[in-house]
Amino acid sequence: MTIQPPAHANPAQSEPAQHGATAAHPQDVFIPGEPQDSAVVPDAEREGKGAIHLVHLYPREMSIYGDLGNTRALAARIRRHGYSPVVHQHHPGSAFPETVHLVVGGGGQDSGQVRVEADLEQISDRLRRLASDGTPMLMICGMYQLFGNAFITVEGKRLPGLGILDVTTQGNAKRMIGPVVLSTEFGDVVGYENHSGSTTLGDGQAPFGTVRAGFGNNGTDRTEGARTANVIGSYLHGPILPANPALADALIALAAERATGRPFEPAPQDDGFADEARTRQVRRLVKR
Repeated sequence: MTIQPPAHANPAQSEPAQHGATAAHPQDVFIPGEPQDSAVVPDAEREGKGAIHLVHLYPREMSIYGDLGNTRALAARIRRHGYSPVVHQHHPGSAFPETVHLVVGGGGQDSGQVRVEADLEQISDRLRRLASDGTPMLMICGMYQLFGNAFITVEGKRLPGLGILDVTTQGNAKRMIGPVVLSTEFGDVVGYENHSGSTTLGDGQAPFGTVRAGFGNNGTDRTEGARTANVIGSYLHGPILPANPALADALIALAAERATGRPFEPAPQDDGFADEARTRQVRRLVKR
């Protein structure tokens, strides 16, 4: 199964923030609004429609532009659909979770990519197997680059990637910064890019979207991100998911099927604020 836009597509208001954070590991990063038991597997009578295990890769080193907001948005939205999120944070040197239904990763500086390189190699076979098996994944900015074939820093150091996405990134002195509007199979997707890496797609590699405003992968070919099966890479921060709930629900739908063995059972969502914010960005940036 590959990602398809969910038919119910209603975007979501934010839940009132709760105090606390996951406490499964001493290195875990505080996620505003997440309850203390987010990393605890619920017992059968408390899991609702099913427990969905969500893994955030390297939240300390690779989440510098608000990308933990994607994890928060997914966890909150999973709850609103009647499922129970189990939020794992994977840190360098820690054991990778046994049960995985959805994986996310964020952006980081070149130094952050260097710090996670050795651990990423250790878990690379597991990630490749999960990707091949159809596990939904969303990799933003620096993790998008590391899911490609290679990232070459400005100094010329070559960091080998996982090769899950057929992309290669060259670091540059000049940054590509600003708001973005994309056309994607999920409709208009908006966000904010801030990257110096210039990414080129390999022959036959599908982009995540087509740039209508902004730079995208490299500022020249109007591609943004990459998508292979259920793995999406993108430069869009924002974070991307709260403003684009149709994309969030597409990832959750795939994860729910993997977790329960049943089709996704969505609950109605009120996404009026997200819809309005996205529409305003499109109107402001795109000349029709």
